[in-house]
Amino acid sequence: MKSLAKSLVVFGIVLSFLLVGGFVPTAQAAKEIKIGVIYPLTGPAAAAGRELRAGAELAAEICNKVMSGIDMPMAKKAGIKALGGAKIKLIFKDHQGNPQLGADLAKKLIKDDKVVGILGCYYSSVTKTVSAVCERYGVPMINGSSTSPALTERGFKWFWRTTPHDKYFTKDLFEFLKGLTEGKVKGVKAVPKKDLEPIVSACEKTEWGSHVDSLIKEFAKKYNFKLAKSILYAAKAPDLSSEVQSLLAPKPGTMLFASYTSDAILMVKTLKSMKAKPKVMWGQDAGFEKPEFRKTLKDDIVGILTRTVFIPSIANVKKVAGEVNALYKKKTGNDLGGASARAFTGLQAWVNVLEKAGSTKPEAIQKAANNIEIPGKYLVVPWKGIKFAASGKEVGQNILGSGMIGQYQKDKDGNIVLQVVYPFDLATAKMIYPLKGF
Repeated sequence: MKSLAKSLVVFGIVLSFLLVGGFVPTAQAAKEIKIGVIYPLTGPAAAAGRELRAGAELAAEICNKVMSGIDMPMAKKAGIKALGGAKIKLIFKDHQGNPQLGADLAKKLIKDDKVVGILGCYYSSVTKTVSAVCERYGVPMINGSSTSPALTERGFKWFWRTTPHDKYFTKDLFEFLKGLTEGKVKGVKAVPKKDLEPIVSACEKTEWGSHVDSLIKEFAKKYNFKLAKSILYAAKAPDLSSEVQSLLAPKPGTMLFASYTSDAILMVKTLKSMKAKPKVMWGQDAGFEKPEFRKTLKDDIVGILTRTVFIPSIANVKKVAGEVNALYKKKTGNDLGGASARAFTGLQAWVNVLEKAGSTKPEAIQKAANNIEIPGKYLVVPWKGIKFAASGKEVGQNILGSGMIGQYQKDKDGNIVLQVVYPFDLATAKMIYPLKGF
């Protein structure tokens, strides 16, 4: 008994020295930080969901390990250094494109899973309901991929968005069309404005599509382009024949779309069946940039434009983009796209906010998010950086983001790839004009 007592005394003395010296047992230091991630993992946008999940997972993996080959601070720390090396744990939930389900999942993540915060949700309609739940509970939400302008016009205190929204992207489109008439597009002589008119548009009747529709009308008027027809159609429609007939009736020079994956594929197939011949066709990202869009339609997409925030050729001018893209391609077999790159960047923003906060308390995270500034050199996307507006009309909106327009073209090996055509000074290839038609 004396021997046991003596051993316990010695152990107590040693433990006291360790604690006084600042040593914290590994079991305490290696705690997890749970972040809820709500994406469309099944349903018509499942293809996007897979990309989003893979992008967020890769960002978490880079944060949780030391990856010397990745030129960004979070790749050097093996966890959140300000929180003792705590690792990020992502808890994924599938909203299936249903706003009410998204709200229910957010409540579960907050009340049952005790997440520190939320990342999501791609569908603007789901982001709207999920962010409302977060606002009610005082839980931080970072959005990386929803582009309805209204989301940052509500004055929410617990919502931040890293991606540029549709107002930025739609303005880019009309700047591009204007540039076509002024001879600014690489490889194309100045195009008479009348050749690009009239413009027609078709957008899904969702939160996102409806906003794009209103923005197209706004910017067409501002840039003095004739808009002959704009329609809202039911998402996940089994047939788009009547909609396409309506769009083709004015004999458009330019066709604009806002569609998720299954509808984007059906729209192009229907246009082909009716032998449409617009000179310019543009998609507002979403379905127009998914691997399934390329794999299903193949050569039929050559010449089609899409807005985006990531094109693999960015790696030619931005080293970190190439480093992360190589890892993503090894992991998934595909290059980063607009969805996956923005999901990666959204989780990267979470990591930086947590490092700055040095705490998982909501108020500390809120303060850090409102004061964070991430330099563009550490982002895979070609933005100036991430800095959230703390006041004004768009509270929580990243004011340093920007977009691009890419065009599907064939490379020297016959592969269909996206080439940058806007901004004009970043163009990676001559534009194919006019679109060959179907």
